[in-house]
Amino acid sequence: MKYSLTVIIPAYNEERTVRQAIQRVLQAKTGISGKEIIVVNDGSSDKTLIKIKSVKSDRIRVINKTINEGKGAAIRDGLKIAKGNIFVIQDADLEYDPTEYVRLIKPILDNKADVVYGSRFMGNGAHRVLYFWHMLGNQFLTLIANILTNLYLTDMETCYKVFTKEVAKKLYLKESRFGFEPEFSIKVAKMGSRIYEVGIGYSGRSYAEGKKITWKDGLITLWCLFKYSIN
Repeated sequence: MKYSLTVIIPAYNEERTVRQAIQRVLQAKTGISGKEIIVVNDGSSDKTLIKIKSVKSDRIRVINKTINEGKGAAIRDGLKIAKGNIFVIQDADLEYDPTEYVRLIKPILDNKADVVYGSRFMGNGAHRVLYFWHMLGNQFLTLIANILTNLYLTDMETCYKVFTKEVAKKLYLKESRFGFEPEFSIKVAKMGSRIYEVGIGYSGRSYAEGKKITWKDGLITLWCLFKYSIN
């Protein structure tokens, strides 16, 4: 089977980093000949759209949304127009390194996996040391996800989720914001997907540098875990 890759980049008020993030994705080796990049400007109020359009490449497609609807909605919009048969979710904030793509995609190319998570907690690569309570909250939410799915994930909340077109067709995603992460995890477990994890590096941001997720998003994640486990 011939594979092609679609990288979906949701971007909301990321004028400082989005241009560099796109350039890194363009330069990243994947082990696949075809690669398209869909950048979703999610109603940004800064110069994010200008920075996106400043990167010139026929591999980039831009969705410009006038209202901020959230990461989940941006991913849904990207999937609707995606041409690839393997998908990667990439944040625009430089916390995750596109040079990891080769390793993340390999289990799918080897026909071992349908879904691959890039785990920040498997000990591979350099990690910036930041927030203890964020780490603890992440591990708690991952534990609940594992209890509800009978999986043994180490990092349910990771940005790096790689999955096939066949999986995408069955997801029927509903969550518009950070509820995407638990919804995705519960649904791929329910459909019996072959799930792998690959250790990755992580260069986390501080709140002063633009980090957006808060404890409120943790509560929404917890609610969504239970919501989709019983639906």
